[in-house]
Amino acid sequence: MSPRQANLLQDKENKNTQEAGKELRKELVAGLTTFFTMSYILVVNPAILSSTGMPKEGVIFATAVASAIATFVMGIYAGLPFALAPGMGLNAYFAYTVCGQMGIKWQTALTAVFLEGVIFLLMAFFGARRALFKAIPPSLAYGISAGIGLFIALIGLKNSGIIVQDPHTLVKLGNLKSFEALVTLLSLILIATLLKKGISGSLLLGIIFVEGLALVFGKAQLPETFFGFPSPSAAFQLDFHSIFTGAIIPVIVAFLLVDVFDTVGTLSGLSARLGIPLTDKKIGRALTSDAIGTTVGGLLGTSTVTTYIESSSGIASGGRTGITAITVAILFLLSLFLYPLISAIPEFATSAVLIYVGAFMMASLRKINWEDPSESLPAFVILIGIPFTFSISDGMGLGFITYTAVKVLTGRLKDLNPLLILITVIFTAKFFA
Repeated sequence: MSPRQANLLQDKENKNTQEAGKELRKELVAGLTTFFTMSYILVVNPAILSSTGMPKEGVIFATAVASAIATFVMGIYAGLPFALAPGMGLNAYFAYTVCGQMGIKWQTALTAVFLEGVIFLLMAFFGARRALFKAIPPSLAYGISAGIGLFIALIGLKNSGIIVQDPHTLVKLGNLKSFEALVTLLSLILIATLLKKGISGSLLLGIIFVEGLALVFGKAQLPETFFGFPSPSAAFQLDFHSIFTGAIIPVIVAFLLVDVFDTVGTLSGLSARLGIPLTDKKIGRALTSDAIGTTVGGLLGTSTVTTYIESSSGIASGGRTGITAITVAILFLLSLFLYPLISAIPEFATSAVLIYVGAFMMASLRKINWEDPSESLPAFVILIGIPFTFSISDGMGLGFITYTAVKVLTGRLKDLNPLLILITVIFTAKFFA
């Protein structure tokens, strides 16, 4: 090899090394962006689940570790830049409906989450996930997403005191002059402004804004120390004694259905941004990663883990591989050391985030065919049924029953399938048996 050829080869190797380094930096920045965008869940999830009596410290541990494990699996196994964490909506359903209204112990509710994850995982191995997704009419799936959005927003309005109970009208406007209501409204405006300007981490900045004001006005206190490590006090607390009762089975079904819809819907949007078809084997592996996350989350002490649409922020920053996800996973683990700061944030500081997430989830309504009553009415029943019954499963049940009944009475039997009918029978038995 001549000196000139050697120099050319060396220049090529140097260029390849520079390009590889540039791509690595891009993936690392994408991971940081995704984490900063979705890290609000480290505050919101413990605030919601601790209302059940679960130890807040244990939920912080479970949230960070379950998210880290699921996201790491996504990066290594699926090779995709998607991050996972406990899903919004299902954590509220877990806390306020399953444990609150139904009076089920949080240990039993965690067991339902664990079993739902196992079922999801088995469906992954036997290829039944897509069959389930295809069996549920899109209009019902859109109604479920929007209904959960209203449910989450209702909780945010309630926690902030913007709406309060009333014995005559059920609810009414609260005292907007109260500190909690006023800072929630200000934070909501701030979040919308930051999001419009394309600033990463807008939701987390909204929480920090409220926490700052709460400290200034004496509504919150700084922890004695900024660094620490939470105890896994909610881990391995499963209780199988009453899990197979008539009350719990619809809960498991609700967890499973919402998890499938949420995951596949999110993966559809994210894969489109990457230019990957849903039939790609990586997407199948992503579904498996999601199921593993839920199963591990149930064991560690948190509600259903799912893929986050906030991963799109990392994709927009150049994330294309599993390195982005691995970066997010590492950051989730590092966040454990900030546990004292996270635990000191008051519940009302998350209210604006809940309201915004609820508004974001309403976008699915535009996909419903409102000209066809056999599609739009059941979706509307779910939309109003979930927040007004304060239950995802009850709202879903009413919608499924309405859909099947209308299709039968209008002679549209071709729109039904055995699995849809089975789900309808399960909810009918729950309501009328």
